[in-house]
Amino acid sequence: MGSLLSIALTVTGAVAFFVLLVFLRLRKTMGVEKKEQKRLNISTKLELDKHYEKLGHAVRSNPFGQIPAFQLAKMIRSRETTSQRVVEEFIKHIETVNPTLNAVVADRFKEAREEAIRADERIEEAIENGQVDSLPPLLGVPCTIKECFKLTGMPHTSGLLERAKKDVKGETDATSVKRLRDAGAIPLGVTNVSELCMWMESHNPVYGRTRNPYNPQRIVGGSSGGEGSIIGSGASVFGLGSDVGGSIRMPAFFNGVFGHKPSSGVVPATGQHPVAHNEAQYYLSTGPLCRYASDLMPLLHILSGNDHHDEASKTVDALYPETAAILGHPEDVDVSKLKVYWIDSNDAPFVSKVRPDLKDTIRLAAEHLASIGCEVEKLDRNTSVLKDINKSLDIWSCSMNIAAEGHSFASLLGEGTEISALKEIFKWTLGMSDYTIPALGLAITEGLPKLNKKARQRSYEQGVKMREEIQQFLGSNSVILYPSYPKPAPLHSHPFIYGTFDWVYTAIWNVMGFP
Repeated sequence: MGSLLSIALTVTGAVAFFVLLVFLRLRKTMGVEKKEQKRLNISTKLELDKHYEKLGHAVRSNPFGQIPAFQLAKMIRSRETTSQRVVEEFIKHIETVNPTLNAVVADRFKEAREEAIRADERIEEAIENGQVDSLPPLLGVPCTIKECFKLTGMPHTSGLLERAKKDVKGETDATSVKRLRDAGAIPLGVTNVSELCMWMESHNPVYGRTRNPYNPQRIVGGSSGGEGSIIGSGASVFGLGSDVGGSIRMPAFFNGVFGHKPSSGVVPATGQHPVAHNEAQYYLSTGPLCRYASDLMPLLHILSGNDHHDEASKTVDALYPETAAILGHPEDVDVSKLKVYWIDSNDAPFVSKVRPDLKDTIRLAAEHLASIGCEVEKLDRNTSVLKDINKSLDIWSCSMNIAAEGHSFASLLGEGTEISALKEIFKWTLGMSDYTIPALGLAITEGLPKLNKKARQRSYEQGVKMREEIQQFLGSNSVILYPSYPKPAPLHSHPFIYGTFDWVYTAIWNVMGFP
């Protein structure tokens, strides 16, 4: 008995010591961030006000920073301005704000300037020949691309140090990138991500941390956080993101821009890293982020459609051969005829409560829609079709776990060879690991649902049932107003400690497959 007690005490002590090491390392990480804020001169309210003034000056100095992408394209085609001038203004804007934000992690300004010259020459030729209407819809308009997408000649690491060491670059364009470039868009650079695009803060060992343009002390979201930040600062007209658990929607919410996660398979994911496997291909969506909502649907039309490589888009194409036509156009929708349901919390365990002001915002939106003629109804979380929404964490985690069978996150971190996550966490506490703590946390916990396969299957089936019930309930003429996140952008590093699972507010809709 004494020896068992001794062993138990030894193990408990070792675990406690290890937890203490992790805690101290997290505290040190937050301390480093505070030092970085001081280096950037944004550690006090006065200095924050100076940052706002600098950002505001950059926005005001860019005559094109507050013009929607497709309106800007019309101005370029009509020769109200030139692509060269527009591209130059956005390059200047990026050079002003990016030293603070660290949103654009690799630029292609030289190539962009050359492409702008060719765009202007193409327009001049089209004008002379009376063929302006045949020009691509985004010709000459600058944009940015999330670094996890292949962009010819640009880094394609997804924030993984091992890929950076191998100098991995895009040898071709990802399908969605190619479609934007074929439409005339000019990429200015690639933007930051979370490590392997699997955390809600865009911070990785390759590029470091990206900061919020409204308050650099706060996060930008992830994994499309670089896009959210640079677009939110006004230094990019629009960008390309991807979303498997909220990676478009959280950055849009935190940085005050618009983002859209399309329905499963509408936009091919071909050319991203990491790639999704099995049913996870239907959970991963590619979509636009932009400053103006009017750009969302035209961009989605450009991006959508089967590319004959992505399995999810093949399935959608088989069901709806004319995907672009099925998408329709917002102007054809009579909003006053919509049935609007709203709910202001998912009541999930281990998730932060939705802030009262955000609840009020959802209520006010519902009231406004009622005032223009919509039939509006607040859903009872306990009795409605969303009665299982409080199980979002279990449903998403188990669905992803089943989908990822045979493709572990630990092996993604090791570029095909599984890393020892426990060993790396110990190295992390000593500042010696090549990985971030959120990535290592996922590598350790990803196997938990397998410990109880019956429970895992039950949660997955609950998700399937909920998806079918919601789809039937909404029909083709209803929408749900639902919180994007329980609170505004948190402070750096805080999501790993406070509100670790708050991302389930967005993640549940990925496994539902809904936009």
